[in-house]
Amino acid sequence: MIIKIRRDSETLEEFEVLLEDNTLLEVLEHIKSTKDATLSYDHSCRSGVCGSCAVRVNSKEELACEYKLKDGDIVEPLKNIKIIRDLVVDNDDAQRFNQKSNAWLESYIKTDVSKEDEKQNELQSDCILCTSCYSACPVYEVNKEFLGPFALTRVWKYVADKREDDIKQKIELIQNNGIWDCTLCGECTIACPQGISPKDDIMMLRSKSGVKGYMDPNFSTMSFGGFDPNGGF
Repeated sequence: MIIKIRRDSETLEEFEVLLEDNTLLEVLEHIKSTKDATLSYDHSCRSGVCGSCAVRVNSKEELACEYKLKDGDIVEPLKNIKIIRDLVVDNDDAQRFNQKSNAWLESYIKTDVSKEDEKQNELQSDCILCTSCYSACPVYEVNKEFLGPFALTRVWKYVADKREDDIKQKIELIQNNGIWDCTLCGECTIACPQGISPKDDIMMLRSKSGVKGYMDPNFSTMSFGGFDPNGGF
């Protein structure tokens, strides 16, 4: 079986391995131990929980510990993210955006939380911080200050939490380079290994923003076939 691995921005290195029905992570470990000890990649839990082994296979985001390798597969690091070496990338921006948008329970209200309340943001809690959504995001590709799917879906988790007392501040922090910059293409939803839909969460944040008195800043410059949204034609 042949596997091709991108070792830098231009070079694909080809390896032949005599393995079948193995995960990509197992094959990477085999290559490192028997063919090239310098091959670099991230991994930790080996069970699809930590998200650290996320890469792209044939231009699609995958977890190396879960993906079953096929002959001729092309393996690359995540896209749109600074490469440290080989398949290892720097995920610091995702954490920076998380902090910039205050994506945590900030102003606590002591209140009873029902099972239905827990279910409202249960899915967002399943995020494994793999940053595959940033790799797939066309907006982040051209705007490195876009808060991005990971941070915005975490904001929704806490905006939807009835224990959060200062929702308006969180909504305010995601207006610029945030929810209105998203194109709602859904690529982040497709890439997420946990089945989370940042697109849906961003749509909910837009709705909540409207309730709080915010609107798309691009609205005033949109074309309405001669109709002026601010009045007149």
